[in-house]
Amino acid sequence: MQTIAANIIAIYRRELQGYFASPFAYVIAGVFWLLSGYFFSAILLRLIAGVALYDQSGNPNAQPIDVSYEFLGSFLGVLGSLALVILPMLSMSLYTEERKRGTLELLATSPLTNWVVALGKLLGVLTFFLTMVLPLLIYEAIALSASNPPVQPTVMFLGHFGLILLAAAILSLGMFISSLTDSTILAAILTFALTLTLWIIDLVADSVGGSLGEMLKHLSLIKTYTNFTQGIFDPASLIVLVSYVILGLFLTAQSIEAFRFQRS
Repeated sequence: MQTIAANIIAIYRRELQGYFASPFAYVIAGVFWLLSGYFFSAILLRLIAGVALYDQSGNPNAQPIDVSYEFLGSFLGVLGSLALVILPMLSMSLYTEERKRGTLELLATSPLTNWVVALGKLLGVLTFFLTMVLPLLIYEAIALSASNPPVQPTVMFLGHFGLILLAAAILSLGMFISSLTDSTILAAILTFALTLTLWIIDLVADSVGGSLGEMLKHLSLIKTYTNFTQGIFDPASLIVLVSYVILGLFLTAQSIEAFRFQRS
């Protein structure tokens, strides 16, 4: 067990150092921060303007606006949409670069199991994404520090926990796709297409209806993620996102095993 953990940490450190040494990764982070900062300001200003109009209306029957809750839910929803676009670009090189450098054969024939390599790579890219999200937590804390009523800690925790799970699911599926091709652009496009399908499958389920529609709704990424952003802990949503993570790891391991079989 200690050997397995040491191997995972070694792969994790190697992958994480690769991201921090990649100029393209910093470009992706810069775009993510730019867009998230814009939407952060836009959502906050829109809600402030809405509260001002509410106060001026003087309607005693108007429902009060919980600005902090509305802001957090809207901003986390935007982050989920941005992750849908950004994460495929982070995962596209997880295995495609190994193919280009010719190191995939070394990984496939090394004593390390495919699961160990895949898990180490997933943890590395997920950690890099967490470093991208960390500055946003500071912005949120500043904006919500003076909210009245204050935001419940469980709401913030569940919302960001859901974002991490969503990122892990997308990155895991993207890692599998990157193991199938040596083209980073193709890997990014296919990953985006797959995750977009899982994102909007809820709309398809509504049009299908019946038992099949209900089954498709359980596969929806946006439905499961929205539950977390609303501060709702739904075990079914947790199971769905974790299942996507495990599925991506499993398919990646099988893909590398098939590559090893072809080379033997």
